[in-house]
Amino acid sequence: MSSKIKFQTPSGMHDILEEDFVYFDKILDAVKEIANFYHFQRIETPILENAEIFIRGIGLNTDVVEKEMFVFKTKGGDVLTLRPEGTAPIARAFIQHSMQNLPQPVKLWYFGPFFRYERPQLGRHRQFWQFGFETVGEKDPILDAQIIQIFYSILQELKISPVVVKINSIGDRFCRPYYKKVLKSYLISKKESLCADCRRRIVQNPLRVLDCKEEKCQRIVAEAPNILDYLCEECKKHFKEVLEALEELKLPYQLDSKLVRGLDYYTKTVFEIVEESEKGKALGALVGGGRYDGLIKSLGGKETPAVGGAGGVERIVALLKDKFPHLAKKGKKPILFFAQLGPLAKKKALVLLETFRKEKIPVFESLGKDSLKAQLRLASKVNAKYALILGQKEVIEGNIILRDMMTGTQEIIPLEKLIKVIKNKIK
Repeated sequence: MSSKIKFQTPSGMHDILEEDFVYFDKILDAVKEIANFYHFQRIETPILENAEIFIRGIGLNTDVVEKEMFVFKTKGGDVLTLRPEGTAPIARAFIQHSMQNLPQPVKLWYFGPFFRYERPQLGRHRQFWQFGFETVGEKDPILDAQIIQIFYSILQELKISPVVVKINSIGDRFCRPYYKKVLKSYLISKKESLCADCRRRIVQNPLRVLDCKEEKCQRIVAEAPNILDYLCEECKKHFKEVLEALEELKLPYQLDSKLVRGLDYYTKTVFEIVEESEKGKALGALVGGGRYDGLIKSLGGKETPAVGGAGGVERIVALLKDKFPHLAKKGKKPILFFAQLGPLAKKKALVLLETFRKEKIPVFESLGKDSLKAQLRLASKVNAKYALILGQKEVIEGNIILRDMMTGTQEIIPLEKLIKVIKNKIK
């Protein structure tokens, strides 16, 4: 009878193993390359933040704040939360570190874990990783387009295609209130057909109804008044310039007047990027973001325009695994395996391994094993091309044995010539 494993990862959280890090690193490399080209500076905010940052920034009546935050009180009485998203902490850092005194805009990027209490399913985890780009300090619509272009370019670099940008404008504090009144009136007339959450949202924040995934609510939402018909002149002009820039870039986009995103800090432009395969549709948006001109002021700073977005690492990894399954098995195959026999050889091996490291020559070893047979068996398992064999006799004589693992032939090499010989072999 097999014994049950006593401890496992918490529901909705998972270990990231070596075969996953191949894909994580591929994404991180693409993000770094784009960030360096566009002169974004890296920032890493704490995993724990004051809960009030998200209540004020994201909105009290959003699903994230109402249902999904991991909140607890410390022994000192502080109410903290595991960060559920990256933009509000960036806004807090902008204020705290007086970044308004830096040359504007301030361009920041991040890559790290976030937390939401959600029902675990495909593309949704309770601990998940995101990378994000934020441009803070300028209101020009061209920056909205640039942020979208950056995320699109990263997906292109990763060979994730076909993708499409879904985009909308949700107005600002001047024109959105009137639209909310019109929308509320429409939703009240359909109230009995909505889910319980949406009936409550009608009063608290009717825009949240547009974001509901319940099928019966989506049918009602499909006939709702179009927010684009209620934009003020400034918001219309801003949105028109964003779309013109996307057209100039030849980025594929679709207008989606029901796209509002799930966070209250957004103003004007909101967008998502989705992959159009069946797997991509099941996963949901790979990237989401928009403009948030009022967030920094809501957290106690000066009125500061900003735009940004975030990409879901696990969702992209899922697509990469489908498209490039060989990457998990690829890795760097060791060309060299270092085998040793006896205490004297073990100590000498430490010195030689450090020499290989400095010369940037990858080598596999198993210093804890004493049996030469066991070490050479391991060399075969890791597909080493050559094995270096060092015993007490070789240490005393200043030599080492080089064995070709394919043919079994061996040659004796003086230690002082070893690096030169190995470099010639691995060329």
